[in-house]
Amino acid sequence: MDDDDAIRVKLENLPTPTSVNGIKPSVIDLCSSDEEDNDGIDASRTVGEKRARRDCDIDTPAKRVAVEEGLGQSSSIVALQATPCNVVRPSSSAPSCKQFWKAGDYEGTSGGHWEVSAGGFDHVRVHPKFLHSNATSHKWALGAFAELLDNALDEVHSGATYVNVNMLTNKKDGSRMLLIEDNGGGMNPEKMRHCMSLGYSAKSKLANTIGQYGNGFKTSTMRLGADVIVFSRCPGKDGDSFTQTIGLLSYTFLKSTGKEDIVVPMLDYEREGSEWSPIVRSSASDWNKNVDTIVQWSPFSTEDELLCQFNLMKEHGTRIIIYNLWEDDQGLLELDFDTDPHDIQLRGVNRDEKSISMAAQYPNSRHFLTYRHSLRSYVSILYLRVPPEFRIILRRRDVEHHNIVNDMMHTNQITYRPKEGPGGQSNFSNMSAVVTIGFVKDAKHHVDVQGFNVYHKNRLIKPFWRIWNAAGSQGRGIIGVLEADFVEPAHDKQGFERTTVLSRLETRLLVMQKNYWRLNCHRIGYVSAHGKKSAKDSEDRESSPEYAVPTRKRAAAAASLSFKTPTAARTVVNRGGKGKGSVRDSNGVGSSEKSGKHGNTSSKFNGRAKARGAPPALEDINSDEDSDYDPPGEENVTELPEKSFEPPTKPRSTDSRTLSQLEQENETLKERLNKKEAVYLLLQEELRREKELRKKLEAEVQRTKDELEDVKKEQESLIDIFSEDRDRRDKEEEDLRNKLEEASKRIQALLDEKSRGRR
Repeated sequence: MDDDDAIRVKLENLPTPTSVNGIKPSVIDLCSSDEEDNDGIDASRTVGEKRARRDCDIDTPAKRVAVEEGLGQSSSIVALQATPCNVVRPSSSAPSCKQFWKAGDYEGTSGGHWEVSAGGFDHVRVHPKFLHSNATSHKWALGAFAELLDNALDEVHSGATYVNVNMLTNKKDGSRMLLIEDNGGGMNPEKMRHCMSLGYSAKSKLANTIGQYGNGFKTSTMRLGADVIVFSRCPGKDGDSFTQTIGLLSYTFLKSTGKEDIVVPMLDYEREGSEWSPIVRSSASDWNKNVDTIVQWSPFSTEDELLCQFNLMKEHGTRIIIYNLWEDDQGLLELDFDTDPHDIQLRGVNRDEKSISMAAQYPNSRHFLTYRHSLRSYVSILYLRVPPEFRIILRRRDVEHHNIVNDMMHTNQITYRPKEGPGGQSNFSNMSAVVTIGFVKDAKHHVDVQGFNVYHKNRLIKPFWRIWNAAGSQGRGIIGVLEADFVEPAHDKQGFERTTVLSRLETRLLVMQKNYWRLNCHRIGYVSAHGKKSAKDSEDRESSPEYAVPTRKRAAAAASLSFKTPTAARTVVNRGGKGKGSVRDSNGVGSSEKSGKHGNTSSKFNGRAKARGAPPALEDINSDEDSDYDPPGEENVTELPEKSFEPPTKPRSTDSRTLSQLEQENETLKERLNKKEAVYLLLQEELRREKELRKKLEAEVQRTKDELEDVKKEQESLIDIFSEDRDRRDKEEEDLRNKLEEASKRIQALLDEKSRGRR
């Protein structure tokens, strides 16, 4: 036996290992030790009573003993050596906890010493507590349902037409149980062992399947309840090798009996004619112990009741029953079966009564408001596309598939392609995501609904992913849908791995949402911040509060400057933006009084100031034109040198633009804009024609491909016909040759006989 293999779950129906180097190691098979016999079997039942229940003869030749040899085979699941850690000890001190988040808080029995396996290598063991810690990846119970529905939908390629989710009653104690069943291809004994083990998944190599990690069944079932029993019937690859298998994964059994390895009792049957007979893998005693263990720790009291479950399915399918469902802090089941007889809902923080009442008032926002607590609401948007022949039945009523796009208005479609990686190479060169974005139809009522439904390979990973967390009402009412196959989902399929690709997608979606809001928010009654800015800029600058400055402060500043300057200096004071200014010297004589003698005395200064990049003169500041000049300081006081007010020798010439010039420039810009717009329209029309041409070419290419495929099939058919004809001709030729040879021999014999007669 090769001992350096991967971690495998120990099953309680395996054969006793063969000897190594002539020494037979001590190995615990399923329920093969005396301690396990005490744990798994009710002491009140004798061996005779147990065997009297069964009407099958174990020792008949029709029974098959399947022995899996070696760890190299994918179907082999080994039993660990019988070290003190493996020996089963009753654990009466283990408390029975019915709350999921506290179920892992127990101490198992002491592990003792590890023993080295044959070959000098150790096997890494899996403690039953790992079942609980592994299931904690599902923070949200409805996400566990999604994993089981994924498995059923993946069976469409095997002929599945429905998956049924319902509530059952445990006849032993009256408690409630969950049923998830489908009519897919089922699991043969080998696949059942892969299902119960960790990390086995063949779906990652198959197209159009959701599962890929080989861990969803364990995490989802253990998140919903402490125990699960699985019934599966499989027709085999040839459709005529029918098998049926029962497997029990019971956290209650492992914890109550003090197991320190995960052991899974299993029963296999095969059909011979019209009868079902057990497949015995080791011995009749081990078979009986498996039956007794499953009967004791399952909701069923006899083997006949177990087999009756197969009568509820057709020729093939899988039936999963989860029981000992988890409870909340109040002692009530986490799952609410009573509020809606056709739904399964969650209690606690996921349930918001205000959102439920709003969902009735705003039907187009119903899924956003209810998917957190309602399984029916969540499942209706769980898949972007559902095969038309496939039904999802929840508590005797079909779940109607819903596309969030139908809840939108004013929709836009934007194609997003992942950015290329370093070196210009990208793993997603042929991948893209079409983002459909729009307002929810209830957005005019200002309902706080927003987010993107992000799908991966048809499966909803991020429901209503809220990217824009604005402080106000910005972004409200915007929802979107996209399928991003280029982003890797997390193991619980309730989020994505935080990678650079996801970060870029998130950034781009944020830009899309902001742009859509800026351009369309007025349609639902909001005022765009961009629109506000444009209206404000169209007003006169002088009417804005930032432009107006108190006159008294300006005058006081001018007076203080005049007292501080003993020389004959002049000060320009802008009086509250009234369009007038005055220049006063140290004697208090204003420039307006001198203007009759000297004309405009500031033109000379203006030319020098502009050449040096200094502030413009008084007349420029108070003109009717908009100016980019920002006065230096709150008071807008500028001290001018006295010599700048000397009378000019030439009349003043202004370089400001006249109104006619501005109008002419405006007309020129309009003409240029019209030309650009015409070019844009031409390009847009050309792009439309190119798209239509591309669609036609794609359709023609597809049609050609179909024709080639038909020709190929026809060619193969002709080849088969010619081959059959050639074989038939060869056979006829061979027959004729044989007949000719026989005839020749007979003629020769007759000739010989005739010649002898003459003699």
